[in-house]
Amino acid sequence: MRTVILWLVVGFISAGRVAAQGEVTYPYPVQYLSLTIESQPVQMAYMDVKPAQPNGQTALLLHGKNFNGFYWANVIRWLSDRGYRVVVPDQVGWGKSSHPNIHYSFPLLADNTRQLLDRLKIDRVVVLAHSMGGMLGTRFTLMFPDRVSRLVLENPIGLEDYKTFVPYQSIDAQYKKEVKATYESYKQYQKTYYPDWKPEYEALVKAQASDLDKPNFEEIAWANALTYQMIYEQPVVYEFDRIRVPTLLIIGQEDRTVVGKALLPKDQQAKYGQYPELGKQTARRIKDSKLVELPGVGHIPHSQTPALYFKALNEFLP
Repeated sequence: MRTVILWLVVGFISAGRVAAQGEVTYPYPVQYLSLTIESQPVQMAYMDVKPAQPNGQTALLLHGKNFNGFYWANVIRWLSDRGYRVVVPDQVGWGKSSHPNIHYSFPLLADNTRQLLDRLKIDRVVVLAHSMGGMLGTRFTLMFPDRVSRLVLENPIGLEDYKTFVPYQSIDAQYKKEVKATYESYKQYQKTYYPDWKPEYEALVKAQASDLDKPNFEEIAWANALTYQMIYEQPVVYEFDRIRVPTLLIIGQEDRTVVGKALLPKDQQAKYGQYPELGKQTARRIKDSKLVELPGVGHIPHSQTPALYFKALNEFLP
């Protein structure tokens, strides 16, 4: 029955979507790991970039909710130039990976990532995590502390418990929003990531919007709804004091991201997502942490101000 409803909704709104955006070309070759989740065969896409002059260390890059491995291109290049092997998965449910109808959880995504590292025979990694990847990176570090040498959290979401102040909405209600997405709606949302919009940021909109005209767009939209619910229902904010690895927090001070912000009354929206304070609170809770605050920077420092982002990394990474 749900499949029939999905097709009806998709058929109703399809005329409102943009023309095909084209397939996204990732900056490095993409490989696939076969997994079985809830009796379903799925594929996990990833890039495995080996440096010309290895330093013996590996960096694991974890993407955000509205992104995939594509947007890490400049970070991969910077790390590779310094001798790091760089592993960049598209989590199951995102990008070039499968988008199954399953129960998504951060422990599941963390264990999928662990299986990928096992497949590649990688024992320890430096974790660089952005946005929703920060929630996943936190869970991965807590589940597999012996496999993480250092943790970098770049404007992570989940620094507050959204379900304590964002009104609940059902997966079906979230799906109806996801399936109505257009290129322009993605662009308008991504504009909130930056204090000032620049033409070069358009590439990230195109990467997200490439899903719009895929034959399985309704499956992607359903997965998007399920993973929204995962973020809403599975906070990590209460466990930061359990992290026992050196941690770098890179916090753009103009970021005001709140998952589900549009559901809040207008007079409440400015109360939450206050990253200047949230960054300080989180740094106080992580025992061995360093906080780098970037004035005038929004949600994606590695895109907006890469020089400042790389300076912070250079001073922190071994």
